[in-house]
Amino acid sequence: MNDDFMRDKPVFPLVLSMSLPMTLSMLVNSLYNIVDSYFVAKISENAMTALSLVYPLQILINAIAVGLGIGLNAVAAYFLGARQPNEANRAASSGILLSIVHGIVLTFLCILTVPSFLKLFTHDPVVIQDGLSYSYIVFFFTVPITLGIALEKMFQAEGQMVLSMISMLGGGITNLILDPILIFGTPWTPAMGINGAALATGIGQIVPVVIYFIFYFTKPLPLKLSLSRDIWDSSLCKRIYSVGIPAAITIALPSVLITVLNGILVSFSQSYVLILGIYYKLQTFIYLTANGIVQGIRPIIGYNYGAGEYERVKKIVSTALKLTISVMAFGTAICLLWSKALMGLFTASADNIASGGSALRIICCGFIISAISVTINGTLEGLGNGISSLKISLLRYVIIMIPAALLLSRILGPTGVWHAFWISEVMTAAAAIWIYKKLPIHLSGNHFLNEPLAEGKG
Repeated sequence: MNDDFMRDKPVFPLVLSMSLPMTLSMLVNSLYNIVDSYFVAKISENAMTALSLVYPLQILINAIAVGLGIGLNAVAAYFLGARQPNEANRAASSGILLSIVHGIVLTFLCILTVPSFLKLFTHDPVVIQDGLSYSYIVFFFTVPITLGIALEKMFQAEGQMVLSMISMLGGGITNLILDPILIFGTPWTPAMGINGAALATGIGQIVPVVIYFIFYFTKPLPLKLSLSRDIWDSSLCKRIYSVGIPAAITIALPSVLITVLNGILVSFSQSYVLILGIYYKLQTFIYLTANGIVQGIRPIIGYNYGAGEYERVKKIVSTALKLTISVMAFGTAICLLWSKALMGLFTASADNIASGGSALRIICCGFIISAISVTINGTLEGLGNGISSLKISLLRYVIIMIPAALLLSRILGPTGVWHAFWISEVMTAAAAIWIYKKLPIHLSGNHFLNEPLAEGKG
């Protein structure tokens, strides 16, 4: 595979070759997320509720880490496509160091704030204690999370999707193996309960970092890391953050949404908080698969845009959209056919299974149409247009979704919250199409990355 394969290879095989490894790794990682919750649910419903309440903070950590990684990815891929390897190396090096700094800061912030955060939603001492026990261990591994994601995006920027897949699979499989061992114990090891789930997750985050560095030091790769002073160049960091900050906010918005929805639902019953938490565990299996496609096209778009191949960029977007719609249609069918069975994996309560099954059937009505906003978001990030991507996400998670949930919950009760999901997806998709049609790529060869913060670019 030569250095120009992202520009020369036919579009459909290229998108598949870049997306399938990421889709597979996303599937496995979402599976371990579901299995992790399945094992925790076997401890008690209080433990599962604790995980649901901590989940927004975990989303926040991942959002900041992935946001920075996307900035690194977009800028490095652009410079590789523009035949500026030194600038690409500086972008990668800056991103890796910033990821470590972010990880250290987030570790202290999350550990300090989690007690107050949990008390916002429950006064049950058992749930609070379970949440604290899980959080303190998981947050201790924040630096491996931020560093691992930055390395993942660096490898993806140069088209090394299989290497990225191997590393992600290594972490996911490690977690799958350790979960039952550490949670329930063996004849040779003690049962650690929810602490074991947290430790398994943390160890699973370290494994990819180790694998990435093994690849880096043993395999010739286009991007080279360095500790030279010029990697802290303010203009370069600005370009990374101009994509990374909007991307981080975009990914963090579900955390804000879940927090608000928990506040709405808890006024009806704590069981609805459990149902919402179960839904978000289940939907990762579908949306992370779609995001595997988006991750696959992001570096291709950045590379081809840097190389001036604008028509090719449009073909890549069209191909990715068709694949994403297929994934979401499959997810919709599963949720419609086996909604109660899926809920029954995480709760034994007949009432929760019935209510959760109904909720899942309503929410999944918006899956297929959401493929539009998901694909266009990834496209905008690949082009370096983080601001327009953020606009779409704000519509999807805040501007439309939260008012709709508040209003409909007053009219229909908890069911109104579930209807707000598909209403938000339909309206956001319409807005995303309008934003995409207004992109300068349809009008000229202007580069977003040359003026990342300029107004009027979408």
